[in-house]
Amino acid sequence: MTALETHTVGARRVPQSATPWRHEIVETLKLAAPMAATQLGQIAMMTTDLALLGRLGDRVVAAAALAHTVLFAGYALGMGLVSAVAPLASQAFGARRPRMVRRSVRVGLWAALLAGVPLTALQLWGGEAILLALGQPRDTAELAGRYLAGLSWCLVPSWAFIALRNFMSAVNRPEPGLWITLWAIPVNAVLGYALIYGTLGAPRLGILGAGVATTVVNVAMCAAAVWFAYARRPFKKFQVLGRFWRADWTLLRRLLVVGAPISAAFLLEFGMFAAASLLMGSIGAAALAAHAIALQTAAILFMVPFGISLAATVRVGQAAGRRDADGTRRAGFAAIWLAVAFMAAMTLAVIAFRRLVPLLFLGAEAQAAAETVALAATLLAVGATFFVTDGLQTVAAGALRGLNDTGVPLLAAVAGYWVAGFGASYGLAFVLGFGAIGVWAGLSIGTTVFALLLLWRLHALTRAGYLPAVPGSA
Repeated sequence: MTALETHTVGARRVPQSATPWRHEIVETLKLAAPMAATQLGQIAMMTTDLALLGRLGDRVVAAAALAHTVLFAGYALGMGLVSAVAPLASQAFGARRPRMVRRSVRVGLWAALLAGVPLTALQLWGGEAILLALGQPRDTAELAGRYLAGLSWCLVPSWAFIALRNFMSAVNRPEPGLWITLWAIPVNAVLGYALIYGTLGAPRLGILGAGVATTVVNVAMCAAAVWFAYARRPFKKFQVLGRFWRADWTLLRRLLVVGAPISAAFLLEFGMFAAASLLMGSIGAAALAAHAIALQTAAILFMVPFGISLAATVRVGQAAGRRDADGTRRAGFAAIWLAVAFMAAMTLAVIAFRRLVPLLFLGAEAQAAAETVALAATLLAVGATFFVTDGLQTVAAGALRGLNDTGVPLLAAVAGYWVAGFGASYGLAFVLGFGAIGVWAGLSIGTTVFALLLLWRLHALTRAGYLPAVPGSA
């Protein structure tokens, strides 16, 4: 490299022909691609369950939607805690402090255990009662409770898998998470089909079988991630399971400080969509089933920007660990532009194929559920308006997590999701009489407000050159 000039980006030297922004986009894509594919794989398992259950009728689909509402209320709490592993481990990796990387993973696994045991018990024995208390029909609540009896056991292994996957991504090796997920997709489909319909020698468990299959697959995924972290290079040199039983209260408190607001923000986000499901349930079974189909479609598309968001957390965290203020700004905004471009393209695709999407979920039941199909297509058209802002908000939130900034985004979630979003959903649906369409229009309003607030926050912090303190390795 004699005649080729170079300059420094963070801790790496990059050819002059590759500008810092172009370099950042390339590096983000390298990290985000397997992470986004992993997220798509996980949502593929959920979509497979919904498609298999759809053959049992829209009443079962509605019950599954309610069960997921209860599950995610608890899931969001633990997911936020283990999500804090990513910024803490990324900052330690950027600062070249391997002991702090190990400690970050260890307290994440501890958080999964401490939060998972009581939440699993609550969902097992209280899920149906919660739905009845919220005014859902008894037969639908009973079906949802049966689903939760098999599904609730997946909380701890799924959180532990996320913690280990975040560690792998923090050290720039996200591929094992993708390999494990790709293996799990067909296993989940075969096992779910066998337990739901009683084939391949398995008992016919109906909706319970879908929950049992999901739990079994999550346990296997967690075991595979533990093996990668313990036995495979480059992960084993960090010895993340070393002294696992040793208490680390100092870093656990730090994880709670960073992770608890993430949990609360996730809960507010999931809570708004859960409240939308409850509003749909009060409108009617067809509205709830259509909402479940449209929301699952939106969730599939959301997984790509969510994967980019995870990459943004790592890239921003590593730059913060290197004390590279300019690098944190590039990492955050490069990821945002990638997500916005992708979701803009997907918005056009959803609008074009909105009438075909519901048929993929209902299959042979589609002719008997014409009202559900038509309403789902309408909701997808209305919901397409918030796809871009939904991608923007999740990546901006991920970049802010890389700076350990989680308190202000929590306040933004209150303002965006509940003051603007839920208020608009309820008002448009019941006060102004727009029904199901009004609920989805309100979701769009809330997501847009939240996205703009996070974008402003990220701009303000990175323009000021803010960098979080990185804990020592002692």
